[in-house]
Amino acid sequence: MSAVAKSPLQTVHHIHFPNESTAYREARNSLLKEEMALRRQLERVAAQRRALPPGGEVREGYIFEAAGADGKPKRVTLSELFAPGKDTLAIYSFMFGPERERPCPGCTHFLDSLDGAARHIQQRMNLAVVAKSPLPRILGFAKERGWRWLPLLSTAGNTFDRDYFGDSAGLSHAVRKQQEFKDGEEWDMPIMNVFRRDGSVIRHFWGSELLYVPPESGQEYRHNDLLDPLWNVFDLAPEGRGDFQPKLAYMSGTRQ
Repeated sequence: MSAVAKSPLQTVHHIHFPNESTAYREARNSLLKEEMALRRQLERVAAQRRALPPGGEVREGYIFEAAGADGKPKRVTLSELFAPGKDTLAIYSFMFGPERERPCPGCTHFLDSLDGAARHIQQRMNLAVVAKSPLPRILGFAKERGWRWLPLLSTAGNTFDRDYFGDSAGLSHAVRKQQEFKDGEEWDMPIMNVFRRDGSVIRHFWGSELLYVPPESGQEYRHNDLLDPLWNVFDLAPEGRGDFQPKLAYMSGTRQ
């Protein structure tokens, strides 16, 4: 006998905040229905993501540079980024190549928050942040920001970012045209890639490909939204995101 799925609730009982009007409650209840639908849609997309078939095998023996226990640079392979008992690895490509005087403010604000979450993330899966600058430069900036928990690596000397679209060098002509990249102009790019280990084989599982999909009007830079608390908090406010652009420093005296 097959199990019978539970029917969704037919009646939802709502809370009421002090002194709210009838018009407010009616509008808020209508919005709540949309939020409930969004919650279901997010889970459908997450389930579809989890059900992806095996991705391409990683055949390149990428060697990164990381800080050793003595603080000196050491060489680590991709396979060594997988801790025992944890078969998933997320790698974020940070826009801080050697050609940049300062890192990307958008990446930086995201990593400010990811640094706080890193200890929790690594209870369940592996995490790394990579950039194309030499390791001492990356670590120097991390110290400036006060990052404590992000595993930071340099991809200088390997092709990881090119192969997994952490820079524009590997993009096809059609995608370059779609993204309006100028001929002869290359950029490091902020992509999240997830890898899965199965025995001795490592495969690509998922990448934040929305980065390379043309945005709809008013929806720029949303490839990382599900992971980024900044934009999600702004979306809760009446003024929304507005024209805010993250910066490396602010004049208001808040943390830089």
